[in-house]
Amino acid sequence: MLRRHIWWLAPLAGAAVAGVVVAAVSLGGASSNSRPKTSHARLRPAAAALAFQRAVTAVVHEVSPSVVQIQSRSGLGSGVVFDRNGDIVTNNHVVGTSGGPFTITAGAHSYGASLVGRFAPDDLAVVHVSSAHLTPAAFANSSGLEVGDFAIAIGNPLGLRSSVTDGIVSAFRQGVSEGNGVALPLMIQTSAAINPGNSGGALADLQGRVIGIPTLAATDPELGGSAAPGIGFAIPSNLVKDIATQIIRFGHVNNSHRAYLGVEIGDTVGQGVLVRSVTAGGPASKAGLRQGDVIASVNGHETPTVDDLTSVVSELKPGTTISLGIVKQSGAHKTLHLKLGEFPGS
Repeated sequence: MLRRHIWWLAPLAGAAVAGVVVAAVSLGGASSNSRPKTSHARLRPAAAALAFQRAVTAVVHEVSPSVVQIQSRSGLGSGVVFDRNGDIVTNNHVVGTSGGPFTITAGAHSYGASLVGRFAPDDLAVVHVSSAHLTPAAFANSSGLEVGDFAIAIGNPLGLRSSVTDGIVSAFRQGVSEGNGVALPLMIQTSAAINPGNSGGALADLQGRVIGIPTLAATDPELGGSAAPGIGFAIPSNLVKDIATQIIRFGHVNNSHRAYLGVEIGDTVGQGVLVRSVTAGGPASKAGLRQGDVIASVNGHETPTVDDLTSVVSELKPGTTISLGIVKQSGAHKTLHLKLGEFPGS
């Protein structure tokens, strides 16, 4: 989601427009009396439309001071001020693989920031700014959201600070894969445009509360892998609050609420998921899964790639018993029954 360059489109029709004007002048023959009359009466929008416009403007004024720009070695992204102590929640992919340094820009001021902690499975991280008077955002209860609710995205797409797009809550999706082995258990789908640099910013409701953290946009293979218009995804605010609070309190996540297999995995070119290693004493080890086995399905759902497997598992709860269709190194097909553990956090 991070990108540091923006391309501007130059007007290409200037010569053609000039030719049309010359042709119109040379034709002549039209008297000034034949020109259509134009009305200069001002439009009078309905009171409801004006009230809605004022509501959107109020949200932008309310939320924008809480949305900051984050610059890391990976590029530019966004963050949301979480509390009055200078803690800022963002996406893990915004802070990148290093532990810093980070530069936070809020309004006309820039600050140095340090990493508090991260939780890669949910693509969330927290950075901290000392001795800065930042404005924390209000977070909504995302469990009360409904499809059709208005949504306003505020962030720094393509390095353009404090940009705003709007749309609605389009759907709720489970097991959304980021395409890098990370799958998020529940996501808010929105029609508000989510562009590179919006990552880690705010998706807000009409009451000026953060309902989610924009994280990724769907891509369309028919468009060469570019973003599909009007299909973006945000991490629900309830999950953001839970994970961020744990990171701030402990420096890591104690209670992830995520299912855990206890394996290190890799792709096998669409033929299943290779088990590279098995954690001793973990759920997979207890079920009899071994290094070199290939996981072909979970509960009857085929898992040809790592993203497929992580998407399926992300929808399951710790303690659930599942069936794994596996292929042994000998080529034999077996079914194992495995009780999922809880991801140990980080």
